[in-house]
Amino acid sequence: MSLKFLFLLTLISLSANYGYCYKILGVFAFPGISHNILTSKLMRGLLEAGHDVTMVATIPLKDVPPKGGKYNEILLDGIVQNFEALSTNKNMFDMTKDNLLLMLVNMAEHFKTFNTLTFTDPKVQQLIHSGEKFDAVVLEQFNNDGLKVFAHIFDCPLIILSSMGPNSWVNNLVGNPSPVSYASHFMVGDFSKDLSIYNRASNLFAYISDYFISNFYLLPQQDAAIREHFPDAPPFGDLYTNVSLILLNSHISYYPALPVVPNMVEVGGYFIDPPKELPKDVKDILDNSPEGVIYFSMGSNLKSKDLPLEKREFILRVLGKLKEKVLWKFEEDLPDRPKNVLIRKWLPQQDILAHPNIKLFITHGGLLSTTETIYHGVPILAIPVFGDQNANADRAVAGGYGLKLEYLSSDFTEENLEKKLNELLHNPQYRNNVKSKQKLFHDRPEKPMKTAVYWVEYAIRHKGAPHLRVAGAKLPWYKYYMVDVLAVILLALLVVYKTGKCVVQKLFGKIKQTVSSEKKKN
Repeated sequence: MSLKFLFLLTLISLSANYGYCYKILGVFAFPGISHNILTSKLMRGLLEAGHDVTMVATIPLKDVPPKGGKYNEILLDGIVQNFEALSTNKNMFDMTKDNLLLMLVNMAEHFKTFNTLTFTDPKVQQLIHSGEKFDAVVLEQFNNDGLKVFAHIFDCPLIILSSMGPNSWVNNLVGNPSPVSYASHFMVGDFSKDLSIYNRASNLFAYISDYFISNFYLLPQQDAAIREHFPDAPPFGDLYTNVSLILLNSHISYYPALPVVPNMVEVGGYFIDPPKELPKDVKDILDNSPEGVIYFSMGSNLKSKDLPLEKREFILRVLGKLKEKVLWKFEEDLPDRPKNVLIRKWLPQQDILAHPNIKLFITHGGLLSTTETIYHGVPILAIPVFGDQNANADRAVAGGYGLKLEYLSSDFTEENLEKKLNELLHNPQYRNNVKSKQKLFHDRPEKPMKTAVYWVEYAIRHKGAPHLRVAGAKLPWYKYYMVDVLAVILLALLVVYKTGKCVVQKLFGKIKQTVSSEKKKN
């Protein structure tokens, strides 16, 4: 056999093993815009890698790549209508007044409805009964554990996308350690730089509350939805932990160092695209502002127009005192704004942050926004409102590349806003620190999207990669934390103590009896 033939055979073999076109199903039943950015970017990346993608989603994929695999889209119209009805006239800033427990209960009800609407959608039912085969199912972990049944229906590996880093919603799926002493729960902020007894106690309370709410309310509802529509599905516990891979939207450049098991992979920032050409009007503003520009956006869910009037007015007064121009994503007209404040209903955030004249980013502290600011090396003033925004803001403060002005705090005043803006604009340490974080972000062996695609393919190639799973994923909590072993040890010690006490009492009783007898004889 010639060397040329062997070489050709090797190339064919490698191509067969690592260049195969897989069929991947993505099921994303939550209509949140920021969540859609994460899910659609991942599926687009898989498409561009040459894989055939079917996406069950609430928002259509924009700009399907001309080259790559085949794309099929199933839109969940019922969920969109339901979500729009829920969101009508809803001011997201008012959510800060809601009780956390009430918010979680309401969220559980909404996601139970979303699951039902997904299961009963005629197009989804047609897909289920079509006999089509898939090599993997991809889900975003977001209070939607009932959707894990799709991996059972299509008998293929389940891949989870987490919009955050390691957290209580995904750690239990794969047995990942959650050291409560320093791994902050995302609902209490990030205290990794201040491990005081108060912070650790608050963290413990958050984990315990999360455990009971999840296991005795949220997950039973998800299980009920599965039983109603798929009565022959395996037990919920088996579906819950049948996870081959978790892709984490985190990276050490903006997340604290935390343990991850082998089938958890950090791909933070995979959703960020290289900068594109700016719209002419925005480009002119940025190019012709030698004093610099401040970019201001409260994200896709929070609307700046919904800010209470008194807060909006003092924000404008502070911004009007600055020499820098302010480019604010504001959803309606703002007639009384200062001359240096320019508004647009929509702005290309990533491309704006890439411009060298951007001096500061005022943000709500969403994880996508804080990731983009690290990617482009721009300091931030974070105004967190709800969810994980507070934790993201805490990490910016701890990392020295931002300051925090909490929306609900008594510190959210005109004086403090002005003070913190001036500190960020005139103290070079914040820009120096964010540039250091930027270097860490980009110092990787390969681009995060390439990493994500590789591990999805790896999980498929190795039939779900069971060799990456730790035994702890299947252990109940009392075994995982050795409570049963500790109970046996304590019981054994108790038996030894009781037995010893009984023996000693009997021994001393006999000695006492003997002594008494001797005294009587004498």
